[in-house]
Amino acid sequence: MNRYQNQSVVVIGMAKSGVAVAKLLHRFGANVVVNDKKAREEATGAEELEELGIPVICGYHPDDLIHPGISLVVKNPGIPYEAPPVAKAMELGIPVITEVELASQIAKAPIIGITGSNGKTTTTTLVGLILKEAGIEAMVGGNIGTVLCGLAEVAEPDQWLVAELSSFQLMGTREFRPHIGVLLNLYPAHLDYHHTMEEYLAAKCKLFANQTADDAAILPFDQPEVREKCGELSARKYFFSKTQEVPRGAYVDQGMIVFVDGEGSREEIIAVKDITVPHVDNALAAIIVTRLAGADKQSIAQVLSTFPGVEHRMEFVATKNGVKYFNDSKATNPEAASRALQACKEPIVWICGGLDRGIDFRELVPVITGRVKAVVALGQTAPILLERAREAGIKEGIRVDTVEAAVLAASKFADAGDVVLLSPACASWDMFPSFEVRGSMFKDGVHRL
Repeated sequence: MNRYQNQSVVVIGMAKSGVAVAKLLHRFGANVVVNDKKAREEATGAEELEELGIPVICGYHPDDLIHPGISLVVKNPGIPYEAPPVAKAMELGIPVITEVELASQIAKAPIIGITGSNGKTTTTTLVGLILKEAGIEAMVGGNIGTVLCGLAEVAEPDQWLVAELSSFQLMGTREFRPHIGVLLNLYPAHLDYHHTMEEYLAAKCKLFANQTADDAAILPFDQPEVREKCGELSARKYFFSKTQEVPRGAYVDQGMIVFVDGEGSREEIIAVKDITVPHVDNALAAIIVTRLAGADKQSIAQVLSTFPGVEHRMEFVATKNGVKYFNDSKATNPEAASRALQACKEPIVWICGGLDRGIDFRELVPVITGRVKAVVALGQTAPILLERAREAGIKEGIRVDTVEAAVLAASKFADAGDVVLLSPACASWDMFPSFEVRGSMFKDGVHRL
């Protein structure tokens, strides 16, 4: 890509996306410098980049890293905009982007972008599986799996790029334009990063900013505040709803999922009782996406009725002494935990807690009342979650310091016929590198019982 030939670019943050971006821009002829505040021994990929001739600076942000001679800054999505080198770049008017923006600039294949507070991974996975079942070429990546710019470089125009996208990634876009954009839902999350719900929603809505009348925007009909914010989009709007008919999109009608194209065609796809997807709205959104991408009804129904789920999202782990154990470590906010709790019909021993983002969890009191029999809490939010449990009339509760201790304590509270559910309602970063690590430790603990 000639636009980066001989341009000076700073990549801030290593991780998978930082390494991939640095290598890509280096191939384009850019003069790339990579910087990561982590210590050298923690910066995976540094040696590989240096062997290519790309300078890597670890352990601190040099004061002279950002200067007027820099043409572009590509930052790891999780690095806040208040970080000194990012803030300085913005002050100097230097463009600051994330990796998905670069991917969109080089992609020959049309992009399906999927975002939302909850359900992104499930819906993205569903879309990939349905397209594969229908014989439609697609590559799946973004916030899950493969870095998007790596896929964008090799995907052909007759394929689809299916991308899970976070608000962090979208906030750093400028020209990004998906042919099909999906906003699944919006609930309070990441407010330590975005500061306000308005800023959080604005970041999500950047998904639609560059779409045209040739593109499609898929929105939740049951969240009026999202519909209102997205009222003036250039793209064709499709809606999904579990509660009412929509003018164009997918909805539930007397137990049957229906797709309507807005031009008089009405298709019954599959009965709700026959799907194995944990949450119906994810299935509804996936139906709209895949019908627009050319998938047939039979392929959609086949995948929806056999979907095994995704790791760390209501993942069945084992049955021990008549107690079922479920790993929902991906539930990093109260709304996600609420959905998991309500999906369980048996008495629940709830393992919860994690990073304190200033949430009071009062919305969970009516959800856990009469449903949860005991609470095992860990992490920074343990005290407040145990207080909410007391408000809900739950008499059994304990604070523990490790996931292994949580599993052991939960097993003692549980009786045959109960469910032990890890659904933290919080991010993992106070104790773990990621929710995946937290979930894997939970599964290990269960298998050791």
